[in-house]
Amino acid sequence: MTLPSSVHPFDQALQLTPAGQNEPDTWLGATSPAYWNMVGPYGGTTAATAVQALMQHPDLLGEPVALTVNYASATVEGPFKIKATPVRTNRSTQHWVLSLTQTDVQGQTATVMTATAMTALRRDTWQTNDMPIPLVPAPQNIPRTHLKRSMEWLNRYDMRFVAGCVPEQWDGTGSGSLTQLWVRDEPQRPLDYASLTSLSDVFYPRIWLRRATHVPAGTVSMTIYFHASKGQLLESGTGFLLAQAQAQAFRNGFFDQTAQLWSEAGTLLVSSTQLVYFKN
Repeated sequence: MTLPSSVHPFDQALQLTPAGQNEPDTWLGATSPAYWNMVGPYGGTTAATAVQALMQHPDLLGEPVALTVNYASATVEGPFKIKATPVRTNRSTQHWVLSLTQTDVQGQTATVMTATAMTALRRDTWQTNDMPIPLVPAPQNIPRTHLKRSMEWLNRYDMRFVAGCVPEQWDGTGSGSLTQLWVRDEPQRPLDYASLTSLSDVFYPRIWLRRATHVPAGTVSMTIYFHASKGQLLESGTGFLLAQAQAQAFRNGFFDQTAQLWSEAGTLLVSSTQLVYFKN
């Protein structure tokens, strides 16, 4: 299905159509050149596709609360299937199992992503931010950062680094892994759960910053906790989000990453963790 050119590139990338009655809980999609990374699609859009499948499911209860995505192998260019199965539904919570598959060169079905998710009916309760937004300059006071354009997905985001931009010199002199940046979709797009998922993966590998050494690295598992209600997403509109990420340990070929994203109003919208593979 070809969408009008006026449709946002992110919505083009996440376009899913039902696979039909013979394949329940299953949708058909395809990778998008607009969000291409070095050797495959930007991982944030792959995770966002899982959320998109949830949001389109006729049996959905509530809103996304948690998502864990495991990248089993690289997604290749072309069509894919994604299956989202509600495995248990309670009065206020719902648990999901998801998988994304493609046909390999031998004509066999290969699983490239697995995921679990929980959705829930949110209740109006006491709330506070125990992790307040860091005190940084407003996005309007920071020039846009133009990163290497050979990775097309970088063109889909307006990034304004406060700290921890990609090293200018790969000389092994890195001393920390903290990155802070203002970011939003380019062109601008109202925030929703799918785009918030994708934005949660906007950080480059922490080892590049910590070591100032350009080594092969890739996310193998990511968990996202959605703290924002639909109303808070609407309040964020097309504004910037302050995104912060930092590693905690590098060891035996893997490192972790914790991240948070706040709205311009200071609301913590999402927090996440990642496990990333790297080579020396």
